[in-house]
Amino acid sequence: MKLTEYGMREWLSATIVAVILMIGALFLGLCANGFAGVVLGSAALIMWLVVASFFRVPNRKIPSNDAVILSPADGVVRDIELINDDSMTFFEGKNIVRIGIFLSVFDVHVNRAPTAMNIVYKKYKEGRYLDARNPDASKENESMIIGGMGTANSVNFPLAIRQISGAVARKIVCPVEINSSFDKGEVYGMIKFGSRVELYLPADKNITVKVKIGDKVLGGSTVMAELNTIEKELES
Repeated sequence: MKLTEYGMREWLSATIVAVILMIGALFLGLCANGFAGVVLGSAALIMWLVVASFFRVPNRKIPSNDAVILSPADGVVRDIELINDDSMTFFEGKNIVRIGIFLSVFDVHVNRAPTAMNIVYKKYKEGRYLDARNPDASKENESMIIGGMGTANSVNFPLAIRQISGAVARKIVCPVEINSSFDKGEVYGMIKFGSRVELYLPADKNITVKVKIGDKVLGGSTVMAELNTIEKELES
């Protein structure tokens, strides 16, 4: 496990504060009250561990099966819906399956590419900061969508990932440019603190959703859907 570069400012600041508090705890324990020094030192260590834990990037074994589409985030599946979104033109008018994932403050918050993909679309939307579990959060909250052509089992198909801010999460990190390419399971950004991530896939008979509402998922590890065709392109 390592710490993500996206949290460098936060965990470096936490380290500096923790060191100062630990030094203060040492002097307090030696010169005044040993118990108080232990309490302060313990609090400093716990604070640092909490910050470091939030910005952690666990080692994940990316499934070798070329036909699978992976979770873009850690969390719990909150909803699976069939939608139509004309703004994502690269879906070419196809119906879309949207899988919503809720991330608590205890989950890993880096986001990963669900398949090998090339980015052709990126859109930021200002919005509110409703609790990510609120049904209106998907429509009203601040968000960032990236989308493009994914590849699984040598088949190309449109897909998108949407990062959504929550009541606590108010910082979306997405240093992705149009024409960028990512490998399956590669980290591409994060949302700082509790939030929601949505995966958009074509509602196609050749793609089978493998999760259900309430499932715990892990980014870059859990299979969200699977391609069950040998054709080179998905049917319209």
